Amino acid sequence: MKPNLFAAFAAHFPSDPAAPLLELPAGATLSYGQMLAGSAQLANVLTGLGLARGDRVSVQAEKSVSFLLLYLACLRSGVVFHPLNPGYTAGEMRYFLANAEPTMFVGDPLLVDSWALAQALAVPHCYTLDAAGEGSLMAAARTAPSTFETVTVAPGELAALLYSSGTTGRPKGIMLSHANLAANARALTNAWQFTSSDVLLHALPVFHVHGLFIALGCTLMSGSRAVFLPRFEPAAVMAALPRCSVMMGVPTYYTRLLAEPAFDAALARHVRVFISGSAPLLSETFEAFERRTGQPILERYGMTETSVIAANPLHGERRAGAVGLPLAGMHVRLVDEAGEPVAPGAVGHVQVRGESVFDGYWRLPEKTREDRTPEGFFNTGDDGRLDAQGYLHLVGRSKDLIITGGLNVYPSEIESVLDTLPAVAESAVIALPHPDFGEQVVAVLVLHAGVAFDEAGTRAQLKTELANYKQPKRYVVMAALPRNAMGKVQKNQLREQLA
Repeated sequence: MKPNLFAAFAAHFPSDPAAPLLELPAGATLSYGQMLAGSAQLANVLTGLGLARGDRVSVQAEKSVSFLLLYLACLRSGVVFHPLNPGYTAGEMRYFLANAEPTMFVGDPLLVDSWALAQALAVPHCYTLDAAGEGSLMAAARTAPSTFETVTVAPGELAALLYSSGTTGRPKGIMLSHANLAANARALTNAWQFTSSDVLLHALPVFHVHGLFIALGCTLMSGSRAVFLPRFEPAAVMAALPRCSVMMGVPTYYTRLLAEPAFDAALARHVRVFISGSAPLLSETFEAFERRTGQPILERYGMTETSVIAANPLHGERRAGAVGLPLAGMHVRLVDEAGEPVAPGAVGHVQVRGESVFDGYWRLPEKTREDRTPEGFFNTGDDGRLDAQGYLHLVGRSKDLIITGGLNVYPSEIESVLDTLPAVAESAVIALPHPDFGEQVVAVLVLHAGVAFDEAGTRAQLKTELANYKQPKRYVVMAALPRNAMGKVQKNQLREQLA
């Protein structure tokens, strides 16, 4: 039997339960002792309702201390944590809830469509959790016992279920085990040399791998603390930086800091490392940040399915445009279309194998097998090359993934909505560089003959169908889409033409 992820964290907790875990706005704190008691109360609520190991708890709520406590309670009790972006539309939520089949739904009471769906799908237990971390869930927890014996889990037992849109068809549920998440947290804590004296600046969302598993994983695995901000706001981040030793963020955070005249080397001098992930970091941003602060950003590369795959070194050269060296325990190889290794320096498909690589797609065994090689490597869908020193450089994504502001967007999901519009004959969605978000979603449309394009109407329609971050920032109308001899749309030509 392998230990529960929470038990792996607990081995590193400070001996003094009064030691702070989170620093909160307005000077409040959450101690390790309060976290242990609060997560125990919630774990007792879950088990008291009859939730068993493997049952799913779907959570669509804003970032709060209570959200974190619920995640830890799920780990402790062996139930599966299923976080959902509060920005998802009713159509998106309908699929996630129907596919995950949760035993419990915890949601912000303002998300009335999600509540109606949970009730329509007869989710057995439904509780509220608002932006302040209050609601019927926390009311139930206050009367529950404040001690709980963390369960022991078997190898491969699920800790979390996250959904990532596929290039075709419906989003896929990604099954992450306690062992997967523990392996990555240990590797990152070692690679980035986290100690109990570190203070992490945490402005990331917590429905995403980056904020929940990577950032907080390092904090909990080192027994350190975090400045826990509700969201990224430049003024709040700059005010917190002088008391922090590590900052993690998406490239957008760093471009927004650089846009602030008051952001300078003095503000950054106490931070030992700035880490960027979840989206490509433009070389211009890397260079501008180093000029401003004297510190090169440490860029890393990962996926929901794998957690972090590679990272630039903590000590050593950090290369602009490179995502770094394979993380300890991760085996990275580049292959051609036949699955054979490519020559040194040549571009190939990136495949990875390691303890943190997910166990499979939820209820999709055929897709799981399709994305694995006989040797157990996972096909990432990214293309890259390894330089002479072993640094990985990504050159493209064969699955056409768009990463905007650190969030994943797949063109097919947007195209399927655009193609239902009466005026649209066909569409192609591509990514173009954006100075703030890293990449922007661009929709190229071919209209039916004699129809004028109503951009305002199209934007209004997509607001009801897609989360805000998936909506195109730019629309382009063309007479026809470029195609190859096989009839496939040549998106590379569109990107070159519209760049």
